[in-house]
Amino acid sequence: MLRQVSLFSLWVGFVVYAFFLAPPDQPDTFELIKKLSIGQWQGINPLIISLFNIMGVWPLIYSAVVFTDGRCQKIPAWPFATASFGVGAFALLPYLFLRKPNQEFFGKKTIFIKLLDSRVTGIILTVIASILVGYGVQSGNWQDFIQQWQTNRFIHVMSLDFCMLCILFPVLLGDDMARRGWKNHQIFWLIALVPLFGPLIYLCLRPALPEVETTGISKQQATVN
Repeated sequence: MLRQVSLFSLWVGFVVYAFFLAPPDQPDTFELIKKLSIGQWQGINPLIISLFNIMGVWPLIYSAVVFTDGRCQKIPAWPFATASFGVGAFALLPYLFLRKPNQEFFGKKTIFIKLLDSRVTGIILTVIASILVGYGVQSGNWQDFIQQWQTNRFIHVMSLDFCMLCILFPVLLGDDMARRGWKNHQIFWLIALVPLFGPLIYLCLRPALPEVETTGISKQQATVN
């Protein structure tokens, strides 16, 4: 109950801050988002390009955990995971405070879950994230980024969204490790405390999700998602 209240409070606080306390919108925000989305990156700070694209990697990282977690939840995981591609933690936080602790996976893995469960997926995401981070750090203008972070709501909230996704991943991590029979507190904290690359390395190294036959109530739960 305390976990749910804390996550709900965090979500409300994040929404209130983003819409009422963050720096104001800039007139060119829509045009900036359009250019970032279609790859017209000329004249845009590489740090912003890198961050924007990493915010597309994060939902895939969460999807690799959320869809298996949602198999035995009363609420479907897919609407929250899908919405996270557009609004990040704003969509994932409601799922996190509505879900129940779940350390089991029942039934056969679908092709989609097998794809998300594959270490190859983790490796591909790690390579993409590494290229993006390297590009941003090497070519980016930090002074300009800080100035835009202080004055532009889109850049400001996107940066906080990145931080929020880093902080929230451990909420799902413990149960996902347990579903795979991988109970190690040292590994948990190593993954949890390394932003972005901790979860990515986890996806590359985690044991495969075992398939468990369903019976009775468990079978009914497994069909929820």
